[in-house]
Parts: sequence; structure tokens; C-alpha cells
Amino acid sequence: MTIPKEGETIQVHSYKHDGNIHRVWQETTVLKGTRNIIIGANDRTLVTESDGRTWVTREPSICYFHAEHWFNIICMLREDGVYYYVNISSPFVYDNNALKYIDYDLDVKVFPNMSYMILDEDEYEVHRKRMNYPEVIDKILHNNLDKLLGWIKQRRGPFAPDFIQAWTARYEFLKQVEND
Repeated sequence: MTIPKEGETIQVHSYKHDGNIHRVWQETTVLKGTRNIIIGANDRTLVTESDGRTWVTREPSICYFHAEHWFNIICMLREDGVYYYVNISSPFVYDNNALKYIDYDLDVKVFPNMSYMILDEDEYEVHRKRMNYPEVIDKILHNNLDKLLGWIKQRRGPFAPDFIQAWTARYEFLKQVEND
């Protein structure tokens, strides 16, 4: 597997279990790229939905993807603090200048005070039946949801206090270099 380099711009492709494209983020700047972790950032990037509708993200965000964990974490930098949106998903693969993963519907919204809400459990159940998620996938996803909730409570990974400061500073540095 090739690995994107720091400063490179990639796309992020989200698919559904049946192989259909779900959503595409046009531009994400790579802040760190290894075989296991890709950390990216974007600000006001164009997003295209599966039905062709488009929208633009409203705030800067730091994105955390892991090749072994079944979730990815979007850290949205808002005026009143950092909000996190977590997709329960397959681990990522990197192919053809795009980071790709399968979105499994379950989401977790985390607020600046680290309280959280689990979202879309009904959508998960509908898609689990419609797309015939294997039992092993259902178990993996729920185990990873539990692992994620532990990360939130323990302030691990992207939920650690210094994560956002470090990666936001790196993003600002790369933007400055790009503009010079």
C-alpha cells in the first residue's frame, strides 16, 4: 500500500457495505501518513453526496483514520470548542490518491465537554438487514464502539487535550509554507 506524504492533498471516499459510494470529500491535506494512521485537515472543502448533491464544510477540521480500528474521527474546530463526529466504519485503505472506508451508519457525536450521543442506531439496523451485514461484522462494530467510548472517557487519541493543538499547529504551518 502506498502512503500519502505530509502536505499532499488527497480525497476521502466513504462507501456503504454494498460497495456503493456514499460521500466524497474533495480535498484533505495530509498532516501525517503512515501504514496505520492518516491524520488530515480540511477547511471549507467540497463534499459530494451519492445522489450528486454537494455542500461545503463550515469549519476547519482535523481527521483521524486508522488502519486497525473500525472508526474514524472528525474533530471540528468551532468557536465554542472542539466537536467530534465519529463514524463507525471499516479501517481505511489508501488507493489512487484517495483514502477509502466503509461507513457502517452508527455515529457518535462528542461535545466539547466530552459528553456524547450515539446516533443513527435505527439506520444501522435497517442497513444491517438490507445489506446483510455478517454477524462477525456486527460484533466487530459493536466492540469498536465500546473501544471508542473508552477512548472518549479516558481522553485518548484524538480526544486527548494536546491532540488538537498539535495537529492544528501543523496544519497552520503547512498552509503558511504553501502560501509562501
